[in-house]
Amino acid sequence: MPVLDPSIVKHFLPLDIERFPPKRQHLRRQRADLLLRIKEEVIKQVDARFLEVCNYSKWVANIVPVEKKNGKDNFSLPHIDVLVDNTTRQTQFSFMDGFSGYNQIQMAEEDKVKTMFITMWGTFCYKVMSFDLKNAGATYQGAMVTLFHDMMHKEIEVYIDDMITKSKEGEDHLVNLKKLFDRLRKYKL
Repeated sequence: MPVLDPSIVKHFLPLDIERFPPKRQHLRRQRADLLLRIKEEVIKQVDARFLEVCNYSKWVANIVPVEKKNGKDNFSLPHIDVLVDNTTRQTQFSFMDGFSGYNQIQMAEEDKVKTMFITMWGTFCYKVMSFDLKNAGATYQGAMVTLFHDMMHKEIEVYIDDMITKSKEGEDHLVNLKKLFDRLRKYKL
């Protein structure tokens, strides 16, 4: 999967290591029924180049697998009403969702070790920003503002990895979609 140019955006994990020194946890046992799913997920993320093998870090955490009871994600999107308000005078809309957008932002090299975790199959760290990292949403939104600042609140609305192309006339809508898709291709999103 392509990643955004790190000169545009990288994800940092600024930590005060005086107050919060690095910790190296030892491998904890996992339930047997979870081990295969953990291994499959790690292999999938290594194959997708989201993770890499890392060694000799002071930062190592155990994974904490959590099974969702109902399969729903409880993340709420605040201020979505602003996005809706900005589309009220439009007649044409196209809604898009960025696929694995978070994983297209590289981790800052010096902060990769802070994402390290241990499994029975080795220690791994994230090469790209995972959606659950602190400030990941803000980093992603900042990248989208950088890439689409001249189009936002005119032809498109962007909220993290969701985009709405909007227009008052059908002909304009095709022009706006082309402009958006050209920009997405340019930055390999």
